[in-house]
Amino acid sequence: MTAPTEPQPFPADWDSLLVLVPHPDDPEYGTAAAVAKWTAAGKTVRYALACRGEAGIEGMAPQQAGPLREDEQRRAAAIVGVSHVDFWDFPDSNIRNTPALRDKIAAVIAELRPDVVVAIYGGAEFASGAPNQRDHIEFAAAVTGAWDSLTDPPRWLFQNGPAPTHVETVDGYLDTAVDSLAAHEVYLSVLDPQTPVREQARAVIDMTCAELSGRRVAGFILERTTDR
Repeated sequence: MTAPTEPQPFPADWDSLLVLVPHPDDPEYGTAAAVAKWTAAGKTVRYALACRGEAGIEGMAPQQAGPLREDEQRRAAAIVGVSHVDFWDFPDSNIRNTPALRDKIAAVIAELRPDVVVAIYGGAEFASGAPNQRDHIEFAAAVTGAWDSLTDPPRWLFQNGPAPTHVETVDGYLDTAVDSLAAHEVYLSVLDPQTPVREQARAVIDMTCAELSGRRVAGFILERTTDR
């Protein structure tokens, strides 16, 4: 069989989706526009994060940064229609593919029973010369390991990332995605003090929601499916 020359449309025949990522702001880097579209259509989307981002703001103590980043993530999620945001307590910047992490992921999937799981991208590089973070790589591997351990896994497991197998058209939802990422105001203002927060957010959304055949799309990589 000849492989398709373009990505396939993201599945539409589902009701609930779980986004699994290691850090606050990870859902907003590439997924938020699609999430806004899905929730507007009445689908249920939930977020679960391995940590609270306590090590993510330079010069800020973890006990201050963690609650601040948690609050920013909840506001970012609400903008795209996500009200269920769960934070775990794995160590920011030291997230590893351990049995404890795989067990936690498997337990949450089994409890929530989503139709679809979307995880962080786990490849070594986003593009040539653009390496991925170790936390992302380890967490993505843990999600796949947890999915494989389940006797009744969700129908689909995707990663959000480059070279997608599937895409969701997100025209009309880009501004909402920018608003969602810009909700991480303190985080972004410290990350790049020279660039206004909304300008940073717009650049990220423009980069992660590419144009394909005249449409703006969010890209997803199919990792597992129970379809035969």
